[in-house]
Amino acid sequence: MLVQLASSIQKDSIVDGLGIRSVIWFQGCSHNCKECHNPETHDLLGGYSVSLEDIYKEIDNLEFQDGITLSGGDPFFQVEAATKIAEYAHKKGLNVWSYTGFVYEDLIKNKDKYLKLLSNIDVLIDGPFMINKKSFSCKFRGSTNQRIIDMNETLKKGVLVLHDEN
Repeated sequence: MLVQLASSIQKDSIVDGLGIRSVIWFQGCSHNCKECHNPETHDLLGGYSVSLEDIYKEIDNLEFQDGITLSGGDPFFQVEAATKIAEYAHKKGLNVWSYTGFVYEDLIKNKDKYLKLLSNIDVLIDGPFMINKKSFSCKFRGSTNQRIIDMNETLKKGVLVLHDEN
């Protein structure tokens, strides 16, 4: 299976989730958030193709990383590949964070399409970036409407549970 990525895997990020992380930048997004910080990732036909096996090899070679973060673009536009990557990262003992411009309530309405990916994400940052709600005081997100969701607890309890940001 081929995955459309916007760039190579970025190692040693400290701003895309708790701990030291490697970020996988997916290509493709149609949310069109005004003043998005990654507009070059929007074109669904942009970026470059890479095999899942090559991504797995990169994950195998990660050192001193607490987890991976799926970002972009929007990983939910490549849900099957994102799910396989998240599953693989968990097998390797890494936690998984993901960003999406969708809100959780819309994703969970389409369980057939998104539940497997949601079940393989530990923390989800949901919602579109909104320039009128931009805040530099938001940890791990750009605007105050975006939420940091503890997916493990949310799916276990059946109600949305926010993640402790510390």
